[in-house]
Formats: sequence, C-alpha cells, structure tokens
Amino acid sequence: MTAKKTSAKDVRGRTDWKRVDALTNREIERMASADTHNPATRAADWADAVVGLPPLKTPVNARFDVDVVDWFKAQGRGYHTRMNAVLRHYMESQRRKAG
Repeated sequence: MTAKKTSAKDVRGRTDWKRVDALTNREIERMASADTHNPATRAADWADAVVGLPPLKTPVNARFDVDVVDWFKAQGRGYHTRMNAVLRHYMESQRRKAG
C-alpha cells in the first residue's frame, strides 16, 4: 500500500480549504512533527524571550538631504526603520555623554 500525499494544495497550487478544515488535530500534529523545514521549538528556545510592545511611533514631516535619503533607500526596504535606528543610536550616545 502506498502512502497518501498529505498536501493541502490542489494541482493549481491553491489551498484546498475544505481539506484543511477536515484535518483533525491529531493529523495536524503528525504533519507538523514531520515538517523538517519548520521544526518544533523547545522551552529552552524561548528561555530568554521578552514579550513587549514596540515603541510608539509618531508621524513627522521632516526634510533630509536628497543624497542621505537616496543612500538609505538604496539599502532596500525598511529605510525609515534604519534611519530611525541611526537617530536612536545618536540620541542614546548623547544621553550617555550628558548623564
């Protein structure tokens, strides 16, 4: 007897939601434990985890030199976050000097 493939996608690559909904918790657990690309975690993996909220963000209308913005944009997506990180580093270093 051959094993039935446990794919929840049809031949067009679309998710077969009826099949997903029909899966039992036992089947889901079996499939998850066999997934080598997404192994289960252990308690030790979470020992140093910290739960918290990200800092609040506020919109600001600011003007930066074109070459500065171009350089950050050239680094790829998330340039606002990187600019914020640079400003935060500067702020924290100035606080340490003043403190």
